[in-house]
Amino acid sequence: MNYLLAQNVTKSFGERVLFENINLSIAEGQKIAFVARNGSGKTSLIKILLGQDIPDEGSVRIDSNISYGYLPQDPDLPGHQTISEFVTDDNNRFVDTIRRYEAALDLFEKESTDANLQILQDLTDEMEALQAWDYEHKMKQILSKLGLVDFTQTVETLSGGQRKRLALAKVLIQNPDLIIMDEPTNHLDVEMIEWLESYLSAGRMALLLITHDRYFLDNVTNEILELDQSKLFRYQGNYQYYLEKKAEREAIQVSEIEKARNLYRKELDWIRRMPKARSTKAKYRVDSFQETEKKAHQKIETKKLELNVKMNRIGGKVLELKHLNKDYDGKIILKGFTHTFSKGEKIGVIGKNGVGKSTLLNIISGLELPDSGKVNLGETTVFGYFRQESVYVEPTRRIIEVVKEIAEVIPLGNGEKVTASQFLTYFGFDPPMQFTPYEKLSGGEKRRLHLMMELIKNPNFLILDEPTNDLDLLTLNALEEFLENYQGCLVIVSHDRYFMDRLVDHLFVFEGEGIIKDFNGNYTDWRDMEDIKEKMLRDESKQSQKNPVIEVKTVEVIVEPQAPKRKLSFNEKRELETLEKEIKTLEATKEDLETKMASGQGSHHQFVEWSNESGKITQMLDDKSVRW
Repeated sequence: MNYLLAQNVTKSFGERVLFENINLSIAEGQKIAFVARNGSGKTSLIKILLGQDIPDEGSVRIDSNISYGYLPQDPDLPGHQTISEFVTDDNNRFVDTIRRYEAALDLFEKESTDANLQILQDLTDEMEALQAWDYEHKMKQILSKLGLVDFTQTVETLSGGQRKRLALAKVLIQNPDLIIMDEPTNHLDVEMIEWLESYLSAGRMALLLITHDRYFLDNVTNEILELDQSKLFRYQGNYQYYLEKKAEREAIQVSEIEKARNLYRKELDWIRRMPKARSTKAKYRVDSFQETEKKAHQKIETKKLELNVKMNRIGGKVLELKHLNKDYDGKIILKGFTHTFSKGEKIGVIGKNGVGKSTLLNIISGLELPDSGKVNLGETTVFGYFRQESVYVEPTRRIIEVVKEIAEVIPLGNGEKVTASQFLTYFGFDPPMQFTPYEKLSGGEKRRLHLMMELIKNPNFLILDEPTNDLDLLTLNALEEFLENYQGCLVIVSHDRYFMDRLVDHLFVFEGEGIIKDFNGNYTDWRDMEDIKEKMLRDESKQSQKNPVIEVKTVEVIVEPQAPKRKLSFNEKRELETLEKEIKTLEATKEDLETKMASGQGSHHQFVEWSNESGKITQMLDDKSVRW
């Protein structure tokens, strides 16, 4: 069953064709990753699929019998609502069904007519189909898993990351049949990402995900859609399979274009020599020539993005942190932290949101001071700090102007010098695009520009705070290759486990209360170690349950003198025998009622009667048992 069907969809902006004659279907249970270069039209296609924009040509249909949810990259949320109000608004089908059920129940209790009973039964079936009985529990569980625990907090007081997580929570709580998500892992810590992976993998919903997180992509989806050269390509497999098949496709395409060019040259010569009188007879060949000409002039963008900058010389002394302490409003961030950085060191920083990772980066770079301790900086150390929060750029300024303000000429790592325009071209901003106003760039293009602005400074100590957010896979691969060969110091805070595994040598693990442990290995090594520890703890717990330790205590017993027991009277003996028979009969009746209620075969009215009768019998049993 197709939830969504797009046929022959085309969209252009001026002379630029974003995509042409695209066909796409999403069926029940499909989980698809959607990848493309920044600025190639991913968001535009998503808007068309959701009906927020119209295509130049083609059509899109979403099955009217399904529900769907959308998580945008930068959600715009109302500020006046509380978290609880936002996730339970009138558009929530669960809340709507629960409210109608409660209203029908109240009505039936007032007027127990057959019509009201039927309405109540229908809504009971609807509640059952939605599994809405434990809705409130699921809502609180999802919010807490995403770090939102104060449900009375208003949206306007939330940070940007918290707002993104709230928008994600709302989509998950609504549990739609089809979910479209744009970078869902941004602003999540690794623990949240792993929970989200498990939740989406186990769910029955269909998914279309725009994501740069390659582990997340592999663990959640089983096919990849790529928007490239205005066309849509489908790959049935994981990220590695996609890379292999994409390379094969491009090689075949290059070969076909080369053949078309050879044929074009021959046919062009024939066209020029063809007598006009024979043109009618050779019309089929002319038509074929036009197709060949179109293919021969096709361009393939195979040039890799290159990140190549000169690094300032780094001396023997880089940076020393000695006994650093830092508190915020009574919360301990750093407690006696000490580390001496060395040339070529690559460190990953991990920990839950809010434990102080960004604070450590700010202290390292000199943007913040510790409460106590020493920061000794080497004379030749030059920082480059790619921050999670983008630096301000005047919206109307052109890209080339922004770069020229930093440097007109940029030295590269190979000794060459290039102009600002040439350097922009290295970073995937071709000459026509360099005169684009900053406000017209996509989120990923802005992030790429900010990264470039930091690298122009030729830093030898590079700090990256969530560098992978909003970057496309092409830029990520280029950045990883550059950082693998980077000779300076590198400190990375990232939720992207693939990125961390490829680059870092050891980890600073924030454990809370100011404690930071230095782990020798990458993220997967640390995760494996934590899994082993958890398994050992579970095994110890099971063993202790099998062989419980019995603690023997000496207790002083004081024996009170008791009154002599008296014998039961004749009437009391008869009452005792009667009580035993009555208790046995009541227990049998209660068991019969419980069997009826568990069968689910009775009407709602019968269920209410059985439940009331069971409660009365329970009370009678309690009274008679006490008397017995």
